[in-house]
Amino acid sequence: MLADILKENKVNNSGVRFDPCARTALAFVTLRADGEREFMSFRNPSADMLLRESELDIDLIKKASIFHCGSISLIEEPCRSAQLAAMAIAKKSGSVLSYDPNLRLPLWPSEEAARKEIMGIWHQADIIKISEEEITFLTDGDDPNDDDVVLKKLFHPNLLLLLVSEGKDGCRYYTKQFKGRVPSVQVKPVDTTGAGDAFVGGILYCLASDVNLYQDEKRLREAIVFANACGALTVTENGAIPALPTKQAVQQIKAKAAA
Repeated sequence: MLADILKENKVNNSGVRFDPCARTALAFVTLRADGEREFMSFRNPSADMLLRESELDIDLIKKASIFHCGSISLIEEPCRSAQLAAMAIAKKSGSVLSYDPNLRLPLWPSEEAARKEIMGIWHQADIIKISEEEITFLTDGDDPNDDDVVLKKLFHPNLLLLLVSEGKDGCRYYTKQFKGRVPSVQVKPVDTTGAGDAFVGGILYCLASDVNLYQDEKRLREAIVFANACGALTVTENGAIPALPTKQAVQQIKAKAAA
């Protein structure tokens, strides 16, 4: 089903692998009255955890202008080694490495293990998107709104762009040259599942067509406005994939917000 959804939306799914024994992981999402969510995952083990380095489509990875990854695949072997190998291939091929830790603590054996592995690949990333809650977790309780905390503890010398998502309030951005904040489009939330993924998808979509936009603050802010609109529209409908917006819908809400 998931592979077919990619195909229907004209996404190249040739790199997808099917495990003959394990099933796709399931995540049950419960919603609070304000649309915020809690996850309960079922993987024991799931197919994604069993991905091996030998199954990687190396030619496909080498062609990527952007390689995006998270941290959930760092929890168990053999998937951890497969991700690290894929990252190394992408980096060597000149891809921009994008990283969204996407912290899901219940999946990790301990907080210490999560912190260690998430930070273990931190310095390899060119672009990082992180939430305020993740800043607090990774810095052992520091204030996520303190620029000094973000710059001293999380911004590394090779980083091109660090994005801090603030949910309904928008997004902060940090580069070597400048920093700032872009407010979000205001909407009525129904289900916040997938909002962060939609935001990342939006920013990477902009980067794919203009890979150096992080060097120009005006172009970067325009890309974040686009990404914020992607995230905002996603929370107005139930579900993660069904709620992801079209480019036309994003442009419409952007125009409406600017009017």
